[in-house]
Amino acid sequence: MTTLDQVPFDNMEFADNPEPRCPCVLLLDTSESMDGDKIRELNAGLVEFAMQLRADAMASKRIEIAIVTFGPVEVVQPFVTADSFTAPELKASGNTPMGAAIVSAADLIARRKRSYRENGIGYYRPWIFMISDGEPTDDVRRAQDVIKQSERAKSFMFYCVGVAGADMNALGHISVRQPLRLKGLAFNKLFVWLSHSLSTVSRSQISDTPALDNPASPSGWALVD
Repeated sequence: MTTLDQVPFDNMEFADNPEPRCPCVLLLDTSESMDGDKIRELNAGLVEFAMQLRADAMASKRIEIAIVTFGPVEVVQPFVTADSFTAPELKASGNTPMGAAIVSAADLIARRKRSYRENGIGYYRPWIFMISDGEPTDDVRRAQDVIKQSERAKSFMFYCVGVAGADMNALGHISVRQPLRLKGLAFNKLFVWLSHSLSTVSRSQISDTPALDNPASPSGWALVD
């Protein structure tokens, strides 16, 4: 298990690539209930995500990806630019410590933003993008406070996707944005949308809020409960 204290940040990366950064933490449920088709399709979606990000030369230098899984909580991928990102092979096990995972992701972002500032690197508002098929098995009160305070301060944006079996009411109590439900196991479409959305943001001005494709459109990957 990798902890935050073990996550290295190499300042040389900023000397080699001074582009502004668009950071995104993928917060992924890998609990036992994700075993089978769900984890297989999630892994396939991550492979597509990596391919899509690398296809955009500018975005691949600006978008940074980190992955935190829960079941148990682990930093599977510290922040790397998209051109260096390789999709991991995730396995399902354990419970759903969602609250601890959200706090871990928020802490990871706070450390990364501090590193940007120390090295004079501009950055877009970070994303935390959570995918879960269940409900939390731990206390989420601190996570709720972190999300509310961070959204209010524009420290990051928190998005939440429920996979078949997810308790959408529980997810709705955690996120200030309405959670979206994944259509079936359309992870591939979800990650294509996410890569395009991050690319759009990374090509905009840091102060801009560009319009993104509606994921709940008839051809999209999401349903609104």
